[in-house]
Amino acid sequence: MKKRYIHILTVSLLGISLFSCAPTKNNRRITVRPVTTLTPGYDSKVNVDVTFHIPEKAVSKRSRLIVTPQLTHADSTLQVFSPIVLDASIYRKKTERKKELEEFVDTLADKAVKIDRKKACDIPFVQTITLPSDLNGGKIVAVVSNDGCGVCEGIDTLDMAYISNIPSLIEPAECFRTKWNEHVYEIKPKEIKGRGEALLQFIINRYDINLSLGNNKTEMENMLAVMKKITTDSLATINHIDIYGLASADGSFAFNTTLSRNRANSAKNWLVAQLHLDKETVKRFTVASRPEGWEPVLKAMTDDGHPDSLQVKNILEKYKDHNDDVAEYFIRRLPCWKDIRENYLQKDRKVEYEYFYTIKNFTTDEELLDMYGKRPDAFSLAEFLRVATLQQSDEAKMEVYEKTLSFYPDATDAANNLAILHLKHGNISEAEAVASTQNDNSSEELCNTKAAIAIAKGEYEKADSLLNGLDHLPQARYNMALVKAHFRQLEEAYQLIKDEADINTVLLALSTDRMTEAEAAMLQCDDGSPLACYAKAIIAARRQDTIGVFENLRKAAVDKTLQERMKTETDFIPYFDTVEFRAITYGGSDNE
Repeated sequence: MKKRYIHILTVSLLGISLFSCAPTKNNRRITVRPVTTLTPGYDSKVNVDVTFHIPEKAVSKRSRLIVTPQLTHADSTLQVFSPIVLDASIYRKKTERKKELEEFVDTLADKAVKIDRKKACDIPFVQTITLPSDLNGGKIVAVVSNDGCGVCEGIDTLDMAYISNIPSLIEPAECFRTKWNEHVYEIKPKEIKGRGEALLQFIINRYDINLSLGNNKTEMENMLAVMKKITTDSLATINHIDIYGLASADGSFAFNTTLSRNRANSAKNWLVAQLHLDKETVKRFTVASRPEGWEPVLKAMTDDGHPDSLQVKNILEKYKDHNDDVAEYFIRRLPCWKDIRENYLQKDRKVEYEYFYTIKNFTTDEELLDMYGKRPDAFSLAEFLRVATLQQSDEAKMEVYEKTLSFYPDATDAANNLAILHLKHGNISEAEAVASTQNDNSSEELCNTKAAIAIAKGEYEKADSLLNGLDHLPQARYNMALVKAHFRQLEEAYQLIKDEADINTVLLALSTDRMTEAEAAMLQCDDGSPLACYAKAIIAARRQDTIGVFENLRKAAVDKTLQERMKTETDFIPYFDTVEFRAITYGGSDNE
């Protein structure tokens, strides 16, 4: 004998009125309480917690009542959830008899609950539902079938909960704020300093420079190139150039000091002769000597892993308050002295030089712009930033900031502004590349810009981390609100943004049921965009201002995304079946 099955009745919602009546008398109609509006969390989940009230005699003696919760969006059913199945006494007996006589299989047996139809009862429905991540509206409804003897006697559709996702109207990637650093140009002395060294060889106890020895020619020409660049620069004023000979560690300290000074003087005289300097410039050269000490010897021995390096180290530490002669006295008496003399004493003698000069300031905007094209290498950071300010187009500003960073790689303000310009033009990768060159997170403005880049990329956890501790910075507070809204921490988001007057403030006020605040913010923000009109329509709907609803929806409908969304927005449910609403949502707009 073939098995027979009872199946769940599939009900199409298309064409069923939200206010259709059950076939029972009004006082026997099944009801749901409470019917609430739910906002999905960051995980797209909502918690549905309602109670179905089943009045007495709402179910006939021979009936099975099936209540099937469903997630709907516009005219579509997106999800169907496990049904509530209630059996009257006679229906239960008939089912049992069929099982015995006809090998009948009841597919709902594990869900069915026997009820006393003569008594009212409450059936709870508690479930966490995961919504589609892109769902911006819709309803959770219960489709009720009163199935007597397998024949549908009536259908009712009960609203269980409304889905409202107003925070999804906020577009963080388009709303973030950055802090542009605009500097007041102050003329400051451009004092430049630098240093270098030449490794030279001398005949023992001689101080004249012999270019044929070792690498002397190359070393001196390198020093000459540096000095020539300074002394021939028409924008540079030399303050002083100091040349030091470094005294050797071995030999008498007094003798070596004098010898080293003479070698430094020889280097100076050679440079002066090559540069053809006038007497006034020559006066700015000074020569002196510095003790080289035994530290280079110790370092060389240590780097070489010499077993006696510890002995040398102990001697240097013990006599660190004396001149080199004292340390040399004891080092010469070490068994390894011969090895030190032959392998670790420096063969080259070092001549060090330091230079200090001032570059001419450019005092007027005209001079700055003129010299920027001629001598950008002579610009201070402040002058570069001023030139950037003087540019009229974003492209020209970007070029200046790029050149600034080529001369001053650590110029945080230039990097911050360049990254902001890239963001403005949608060049997110370029903005990130520029910002990442600055590892110093002490700049609050740059940290906020990095957070804005993270928001633009959808990296909200990173943005949240970067914004930590920056809530005193207005732009950062605003960005923090966007991040909190993304994570559906709506109360925290509103508290951060409540003093602003823009559409996002309005949307967060609406999301947290602050009608008065939403209206006040809307009046202040002076925004006529389709999104603002959409928010005004929501406010009007909550105030039961029908004229205001339709007036603003017509303006919002120029945005096709918003026009489609209207069809499922919870606040507009009372208007769904009106001619005006359907004309707006399925037709054109006033502005087309």
